[in-house]
Amino acid sequence: MAFRAVHAQWGTVFAHLPDLGCQRGWEAVWKTRPRAPITCDECHHPMYAKTSRVGLRFFAHAPGAPTCALGLESVAHHLLKLELATAARDAGAHAELEVPGPDGAWRADVLATDPAGAWTTALEAQLAPITGADITARTEKMHADGVASIWFSDRPRPPWLGTVPSVRLERPDGHGDLTVAEGLVKFSDRGWSSVPASLPQFLTWAFTRHIVPHTPRTPLWYPQRSLDTVWTAPQYITAEDTHLLEEDRRRREYETRMAPLRAAHEKKRNEIRAKNALSRAKALSEATEAEQAARAAQARRLREVAIRFRTGIDLALAKLADEHGITATVGFSTGDPRYAGGVPLVDENGVPAAVFDPDPGRVRGHAFRLLAGLLLIFPSQTSQRRFEKAKKCTKYQPIDGYQTAFVDGPPPGPARPGPRESQARAGSCTCSTPQLVATIHNAVYPAEPSDQMGPGAALFRAKCRACGGKYEKPWHRTGNTPIN
Repeated sequence: MAFRAVHAQWGTVFAHLPDLGCQRGWEAVWKTRPRAPITCDECHHPMYAKTSRVGLRFFAHAPGAPTCALGLESVAHHLLKLELATAARDAGAHAELEVPGPDGAWRADVLATDPAGAWTTALEAQLAPITGADITARTEKMHADGVASIWFSDRPRPPWLGTVPSVRLERPDGHGDLTVAEGLVKFSDRGWSSVPASLPQFLTWAFTRHIVPHTPRTPLWYPQRSLDTVWTAPQYITAEDTHLLEEDRRRREYETRMAPLRAAHEKKRNEIRAKNALSRAKALSEATEAEQAARAAQARRLREVAIRFRTGIDLALAKLADEHGITATVGFSTGDPRYAGGVPLVDENGVPAAVFDPDPGRVRGHAFRLLAGLLLIFPSQTSQRRFEKAKKCTKYQPIDGYQTAFVDGPPPGPARPGPRESQARAGSCTCSTPQLVATIHNAVYPAEPSDQMGPGAALFRAKCRACGGKYEKPWHRTGNTPIN
């Protein structure tokens, strides 16, 4: 189906025009004998005039025609071109359909020109899918020949809208005249908002330069999409410039007011950091002395238990060596409460360099001052996040946060939940007569409250079977046989 053809004597004829564009009637080409000498201006194949069942007039290729782009044009595309041409004429322009460029590199759906010859604008009806790169290239070809272009679509969400000067059209009530739905905006208050306009009114403004393409620097208000190019009046571009200048002035005034406050705040934080540095240095010195004393006393028991049963320690030591250049080993002072249930990893001089898997519930007092300045390594990312979450909302949070890392150890066995998983699900035990059990190396042992912390309590956790809460007071194991 095509809507234009070339007559051998009359030149180009248009099926939609009452006079075919050459002062002739439709009957001059429709059902004539002999058939009217009309051909396709694209493929030059013979054509003949036809009328559809609903009265639509068009030209059809005679049998045996090659594949022709003109014949593939949809009715919707042709009707939109007709409406663009009619609106352009209503806006005071001279409009022609299907006008080729000087060298044939492009063809305008509708070429609107100023009767005085001051401007020429191509009106493009784009209903088929097209990429932003292709539509930009076609626009640039026209621009190179001195022809501006405006692209139109009546589809709901054309993805290329705003890539080039363009608008989306719609019929508000489903019928009647086309109006501009997207792409025409005005600036008010602090952003852009849509402006309703009929298609002839939009073209009148565009042809007379009352509106121009513009790249907005402030957002379009919902439900308008953010478009790279919109149409607006020059005074609204000036209003946006004024708004941005005012915003910049306010921002600079705010920064001027806040600078002394930020400086005072940072000064206070630096003072706190200085005090913390002294406190942490003292805590590290005390921990180093405790490590030297433990080495001298050959306190090996808890150290060996940690090396054997705390999964992931070997990976933590490798991480210190590979990523931090520290050759470390498990400290002899393992079990010291200052490590909050974690395992000290000390360098060759016995100075703590990191702590492996500390318990967030035990980080307080001396333990907090020491751990706040050391690297904390956890056996998994889950345990690292659990620690950070537990400490985030407490007073035991360093001003610059904890230094944490994790290693990818083997997954835990599926048989029983570990002590830390139990603690994550339960609070502290407050029972008057606790019924304690301790989980040691994935086995559960009987335990009971004690006046002094037993050796196992330094590395492992106890909980109350009655309430499910963790037991934070001293305890000791009462049997060596696991509970079934």
